[in-house]
Amino acid sequence: MVTDQIIHLLVQHWPAVLVTVVLAWLVKNRYHNGLNKYPGPFLASLTDWWRFYDVYRRRPERTQIELHKKYGPVVRLGPNTLSFADPEALKTIYGLNKGFVKSDFYVVQQSVVKGHSLPSLFSTTDNDFHMQFRRCVNGAFAMSQLVQYEPFVDNTTKLFLKQTEKLYIDTPKACDFTQWLQFYAFDVIGEITYSKRHGFIERNEDVDGIVAYLTKLFLYVAPIGQIPLLDKLFLKNPLYLKLGEWGILDTTFPVAKFARARMAERLPELESASPETKPLLPTSEKPPLGVKSPDLLSKFLAARENRPDFMTDTLVQTMAVSMAFAGSETTAISLSAVFYFLHKTPRALARLLREIDDAAREGRFSDYETGLVTWHESQTLPFLDACVKEAFRLHPAPGLPMERIVPEPGLEIAGHWVRGGTIVGCNAWVLHRDKKVWGEDAEEFRPERWVDETDGERLKGMNGCMLQFGMGSRTCIGKNISLLEIYKLVPSMLRRFEIRFDDPNSEWEIVNAWFVKQNNFITRFKLRELVKPEGKA
Repeated sequence: MVTDQIIHLLVQHWPAVLVTVVLAWLVKNRYHNGLNKYPGPFLASLTDWWRFYDVYRRRPERTQIELHKKYGPVVRLGPNTLSFADPEALKTIYGLNKGFVKSDFYVVQQSVVKGHSLPSLFSTTDNDFHMQFRRCVNGAFAMSQLVQYEPFVDNTTKLFLKQTEKLYIDTPKACDFTQWLQFYAFDVIGEITYSKRHGFIERNEDVDGIVAYLTKLFLYVAPIGQIPLLDKLFLKNPLYLKLGEWGILDTTFPVAKFARARMAERLPELESASPETKPLLPTSEKPPLGVKSPDLLSKFLAARENRPDFMTDTLVQTMAVSMAFAGSETTAISLSAVFYFLHKTPRALARLLREIDDAAREGRFSDYETGLVTWHESQTLPFLDACVKEAFRLHPAPGLPMERIVPEPGLEIAGHWVRGGTIVGCNAWVLHRDKKVWGEDAEEFRPERWVDETDGERLKGMNGCMLQFGMGSRTCIGKNISLLEIYKLVPSMLRRFEIRFDDPNSEWEIVNAWFVKQNNFITRFKLRELVKPEGKA
């Protein structure tokens, strides 16, 4: 039979057949969707393993910066992936109602509970689901809500200032400042979400090992996300998840356990309940009477009561997990960047200190005991705003392209027609260094560019290129809470302490695991006398 003959030939000549199939696959990848016309590394056009390896080495942002310098505004990073470094591309890729959806890179970041993935506002690829979910909880994150959350931030900030003095003043011990700031960010999120700190600052330790776990998780997410199919072989292996669903294996992510444990502390009735058998709170009940402050969990539960057809107990838990998942990591990275660049740039630090001290002498601060600065007071400090923006620009938290899939049949992006199904994205680390936008000193930390710029159109263009919180409908929902923490803590710390490097000649180490974390930022502190209003002792 012909079939038997074909099988015989395949078996007999399998090495040649295998080579032919592989070559055909590589050729198909090379010319996929007509992307062969775009420049980039040759290997990247053949296989996503090139991108996997580059991300695995933990500094892909440097690679992509250099590739765009070499090849221009459009670079091919994979058989089906384009990176854009043209500000014009932002409006199309991340604009409202353009039809783009997130790629499967984000699915890799979904937490697992009892064998099931939890699509969050951040990780879902379903725009309709995202729209409904965001509509349920958006009010809790509005700028107008900041005044309600500020007392939570104040509680943690006062403790942070006190513990910094207790642990690092007049002691030989140096401070791992990045970790210390992450402890702060975690405890702020705990206060805002559950009306209770997690205990990172009090104990000065990684509670339940959650910081170490998140570090490992992102080191997994970043490279695996370049070939999302690999996630089906590892953390989201269908057999592994099914065993978790049946209760044979524990497949729940530690970050989900951590969030649920905190919820149980806030809502004791959770302690003996499982998410499948008992609701977080009966829909007819309000949050416990002892909880007077409008924390986020109360708002999530209120959203569930208002929209029980959509906002399930699982989605309430998903929001709580999300707060622990990304709420601390990105804020700590940004805080570290502000302090690091300020202390590497004495000119900028001196100007900011003058601005803060002048405000203190003029009696513009309400607290002259702890050094705490309110949100409203921070908004009267223009050079502080410039320093924060410049730190966001030079060290944005996300370090990989924010991937989107071009809708069918295709769209024009910054003058290039790209077929539907192609993965496209912009990397904040590339765009934030565009000399056409920022000038020839784009690599330098120069906050003055934000306050001394007199060209309104150029300033508008600069603000329009900032990607540290994403853009469009998928902008980070926790953006305002992060800004609240940063704009309060930076001036409060600078009023209270002189901060210096343990080794003035040291440079920090950067690890790009999707979020670009810093290591080796070791500092020492010295108490700084609070500047008082003129005429007062």
